[in-house]
Amino acid sequence: MRINWDYIKLAFLLVAVIALYGFADQRNERRTVQGVTVKFVGENNLYLTEDAVNKLLIQKYGALENRPKEQLVLNNIEEVILSNDMVKNAQVYLTVNGELVSKIVQRKPIGRIEGTSKFYLDDEGKRMPLSRYHSARVPIITGKITGKTLEDAYVILDYINNDDFLRKNVIGIHIEDESKYQLRFRMENFVVNLGGVDNLNKKFKNFMAFYAKAAKDNSLEDYATVSLEFNNQVVCTKI
Repeated sequence: MRINWDYIKLAFLLVAVIALYGFADQRNERRTVQGVTVKFVGENNLYLTEDAVNKLLIQKYGALENRPKEQLVLNNIEEVILSNDMVKNAQVYLTVNGELVSKIVQRKPIGRIEGTSKFYLDDEGKRMPLSRYHSARVPIITGKITGKTLEDAYVILDYINNDDFLRKNVIGIHIEDESKYQLRFRMENFVVNLGGVDNLNKKFKNFMAFYAKAAKDNSLEDYATVSLEFNNQVVCTKI
């Protein structure tokens, strides 16, 4: 009977590959975490620090460095990080060198509520607590704070943040009542009575036309109030 050495060689090769794979897999399971790194994606303003994230993980898991990799459940670590009120999104992974990396996207405040309760309004219209690490330079919201007025304030802030001039110059929104919103500007003394959040594009278009003409006439300081509440017109009250 003739022996087919090609089949024997192939069988030995297959056994060797399986053995090497099993050895590598076993060795990989015995590896430990060589370091822990926290990376913040996006803004440089940190409402949450690397130390704060590490403390959060230590409180839940203890020290992660030198811990066997097979003991880690990355999805659970992500959920712990996401439990922090400053975090919008988190991705946790292990590098080939055994480094545990947490990539974090922070929530972004666009307005600060100053009332009985103090908190931020973020870019999704949700409440966000103040941070002890950083104070955001965003418009201050005062007055009658309710669920409805906060929804409207978010609509106004969202519009403002999409306009370069308004984003740089509007420093405050005062809520007199529902559909009665006032804007305060950085360099001007007058108050803008916006009314409700209907027809914002038309209202601000009219305001920009008024502002450009008044700035050209050097008359901006002559006005106490500028009202955008009426259809297709700007009504001003002089000092």
